[in-house]
Amino acid sequence: MSQATHPRDRVFVPLIVGLSVVVPIAVALLFLLPESWKIQWGNANLRSLPFFHAVLNGATAVLLLVGFGMIKTKNVAAHRLANLTAFTLSAVFLVSYVVSHLSNPDAKFGGEGWIRPVYFFILISHIVLSVPVLPMAMFSIYRALNNQIAAHKRWVKWTFPIWLYVAITGVLVYVFMAPYYPH
Repeated sequence: MSQATHPRDRVFVPLIVGLSVVVPIAVALLFLLPESWKIQWGNANLRSLPFFHAVLNGATAVLLLVGFGMIKTKNVAAHRLANLTAFTLSAVFLVSYVVSHLSNPDAKFGGEGWIRPVYFFILISHIVLSVPVLPMAMFSIYRALNNQIAAHKRWVKWTFPIWLYVAITGVLVYVFMAPYYPH
């Protein structure tokens, strides 16, 4: 069955497209949020969330590599589990990232010299590529779950390396920023 004629497309394609537009806009708006509007969550200390985000990104990268290895050995069930778990961790990351930016003060990179352009190259490429990863991952998973393997493979050819790059650079951004997060 071609991807354009799948019966679920009328529901899921607009849903994926809608989320792919709304989520990046919502995340971008977080950076315009004045400090005075930050939310306090009672006595909860959410300052360790950036470390948690790095752990989620690192685990996502590992799971993507495991999924890649599993499909190379034709272990479809393990491939599916690894990739669905990677997507779940990415979703947890997204929710936690929003909570972190709603509650924590903004941190500024304080590095100087050659490290500064390296950091900003990694940060900017991470941000720019994180935007298309959401729809790419959702379409890749959607096509696989609907047994549209040819369409799934077309999506994954691009999704896998970009998603892996975003996950790895997410960890690197944390490593660069760790000294500058408020305690």
